[in-house]
Amino acid sequence: MLNSGLTRRAFIGSGAAAALATRLFAAPDGATTPNPELEKLGAAALREATKLKASYADIRIIRYRQQFLTVRLNPERGTGKILEVPVVSDGGSFGFGVRVIVDGAWGFAASPLVTQEEIARMIGEAVAVARANAAIRSKPLELAPVPVYRTRWQTPHERDPFAVPLEEKLDLIRTAAAEVKKEKGVFSSNCILSFRSEDKYFASSVGSSIQQLNLQTYGMVNATATDFKRGISKSRRYQPQQVTAGYEYVPLMNLVENAQRIRTEVIEHLNAPPVTPGKKDLVLMPSHLWLTIHESIGHSTELDRALGYEANFAGTSFLTTDKMGSLRVGSDLMNIWGDRTTDRGLATTGYDDDGVKATKFPIIEKGIFKHYQTIRDQAHLIGEHESRGCCYADNWASVPFQRMPNVWLEPGKSGTNLEDLISGVEDGILIDGDGSFSIDQQRYNFQFGGDAFWEIKHGKKQGMVSRVAYQSRTTDFWQSLDQIAGPSYWQQWGAPNDGKGEPEQINSVSHGCSPARFRQVNVIQTD
Repeated sequence: MLNSGLTRRAFIGSGAAAALATRLFAAPDGATTPNPELEKLGAAALREATKLKASYADIRIIRYRQQFLTVRLNPERGTGKILEVPVVSDGGSFGFGVRVIVDGAWGFAASPLVTQEEIARMIGEAVAVARANAAIRSKPLELAPVPVYRTRWQTPHERDPFAVPLEEKLDLIRTAAAEVKKEKGVFSSNCILSFRSEDKYFASSVGSSIQQLNLQTYGMVNATATDFKRGISKSRRYQPQQVTAGYEYVPLMNLVENAQRIRTEVIEHLNAPPVTPGKKDLVLMPSHLWLTIHESIGHSTELDRALGYEANFAGTSFLTTDKMGSLRVGSDLMNIWGDRTTDRGLATTGYDDDGVKATKFPIIEKGIFKHYQTIRDQAHLIGEHESRGCCYADNWASVPFQRMPNVWLEPGKSGTNLEDLISGVEDGILIDGDGSFSIDQQRYNFQFGGDAFWEIKHGKKQGMVSRVAYQSRTTDFWQSLDQIAGPSYWQQWGAPNDGKGEPEQINSVSHGCSPARFRQVNVIQTD
């Protein structure tokens, strides 16, 4: 029987939509141009926009799929029997969104019904929205020029994660979760695998026609240890680098091997003494420093924040446009790049949602703030003539706007290793993994915790400490940077769920770095 909330017509329609999406986004071996059926739908949108006097138009036709698997092991209350709680979710969506510029203003409309007739209707709605917006605009939109592209791009991968049997995935995460629970003091454990795909077609009145496939793969193992007598618990997490790749990356995660390590470290964390507060040197691992980069540099160099256009969700930026090209943010060792081309980065793609080819550009050079993240309708606001390729929408029904690219810190000199960083510390803390954080509305004053902490005394790594966080201001913190490990230590971690905008949209982004040392940062003891 059909669910009472789903009519037979809707059920049949959803099946037809799934079949259409599969046909549209089929990927023949060696294909270098978009599916002709997609191009036919794109051409229909552009013809209608021209007929309605739009000066610019584009269409995005997109199919999403997300699969999430987790296994949790924890004792049953009252009996102590270990319960295994598996969860599998697998869902997606399919539809299109259209943008037009009429009378110098944007209009947008979207629909889950992907037909030529519906596309023409949505173009009409978008034109009506643009005309309404034109009545209240202060000045006409300006779009930076962009070359014309007709191409097909996809995430380099060897094995489609959605074609891998569920049982194979569940067996892996069951084994990893069970490995953690082999330690008597571990109260609970869980292991996660997650996969996301984004099939996208973009066509614009500029003349571009672009088909893309983006694949993302994540995993995690978590352990929690509890001391009921003292009424405390601590956790330890292993999270491999989140990447754009296929299932071939999953064996490289080494989930089971790292489960063995974190079951030991979580017990040490539970029994670790609290940190002694004060000014200390910090050695920050890439698994931790990525989040500090993200919050203090990634968000502060978004142009819409600097201009005050983005304010309600997480604030604006202390890096106002008068500081561009002149403000010293960090030490001479600080070189930060915006990059949508870096291998396996979560924001890595072929082209953005303006049809701009992915690029790499300097954000901070030798400590000096140089460039913002921009899109086509922003570049002229700071006197630039091309977009930095940072336009993205998280859904076919969402309006594309400026989103963060991969933002990474350049490594130090070849030959500089982690031991070099540690040996130069008299009194400090080594921090691994991200934790809780807080940052103000201008991305200036902040506090960061972590996942695990080791004391450094007289140039040697000592035992674990606990209840650690550090506080600073963005410029003070980055100006205290005095050494970075070399390229062989460079890794990238990231956020698959970075939020921005109202209504909120989610973006995936990576932040690469090598271990880095910061001098005399204020360390506090948390609750």
